[in-house]
Amino acid sequence: MKVSEIRKLKDEEIKEKVKKSKEELLNLRIKNATGSLDKPSKLREMKKDVARMLTVLKERETSTGGNK
Repeated sequence: MKVSEIRKLKDEEIKEKVKKSKEELLNLRIKNATGSLDKPSKLREMKKDVARMLTVLKERETSTGGNK
């Protein structure tokens, strides 16, 4: 997922996507450990996607003044 796509989403949508992505990442890690993961690069892609989403959320939080 590209950053431009993430920036178009609302905060709640991003948080939901992060939650689903982390669950999928867990499943990919399990498959990797058992040796049944077809594309190991998928793990790296998922981790980067989660990091991008969290970064956009953090940027929005700091630009609005955070939780005061």
